[in-house]
Amino acid sequence: MAEKILVVEDELALRETLSYNLIKQGYEAKVAADGVSALEIARGEQPDLIILDVMLPGLDGFEVCRILRREMSAPILMLTARADEIDKVVGLEVGADDYLTKPFSMRELMARVKALLRRTRLIREEMASELEGAAAQAGEERSERRLEFSDLVIDPGRREALRAGKPLPLKPNEYDLLLFLARHHRIALSRELILERVWGWEFGGGTRTVDVHVRWLREKIEADPSQPTRIVTVRSVGYRFEG
Repeated sequence: MAEKILVVEDELALRETLSYNLIKQGYEAKVAADGVSALEIARGEQPDLIILDVMLPGLDGFEVCRILRREMSAPILMLTARADEIDKVVGLEVGADDYLTKPFSMRELMARVKALLRRTRLIREEMASELEGAAAQAGEERSERRLEFSDLVIDPGRREALRAGKPLPLKPNEYDLLLFLARHHRIALSRELILERVWGWEFGGGTRTVDVHVRWLREKIEADPSQPTRIVTVRSVGYRFEG
């Protein structure tokens, strides 16, 4: 199915030229001559990309972009006859993905269109892959046996931890940390490894995050948090779960 592109341009000649060239490149083109009709068509057609002129009758391109960005994630390529940097900054701040100053060559515009659509496809593929991975992980957790350590029970299938039969009020990261430690029972784990496996390599915080969450966990699973026996500190390394 051809990708759908909405062209919002009040100049008839340019609007028709853009539409013609997009169709020639294999895209499905929709057109609007003003901001109000652009919103109506975008909501009805759900385009894969929007080419949006800044200077429009009624609602200008900036306002149209601001509204559309709240309602949909389609990439927006803004067009303007002014080369002022402030216009570009405003356009990007209201949600535009790219910016092209008139006059421009049709080759350059098509290259920008292809790049934006390609980036969108990659993002969708990555999201789909992440969802599949999350579903697979959830399936593995459901099939994993409960981990039992005296009065402490961790149930991966229910994403729940109980102490003396009562559910513990754990935040998502607290539960993930507890499960990771328990799965590596009696193995010394560095703070860096814990941070990467529980929070992910893209997490911007430091290893202090691990220390804070360990302290919170100890308050919930230790008989005496000041003298922990379940999550013990391994000097110069990190932590070890003793159960």
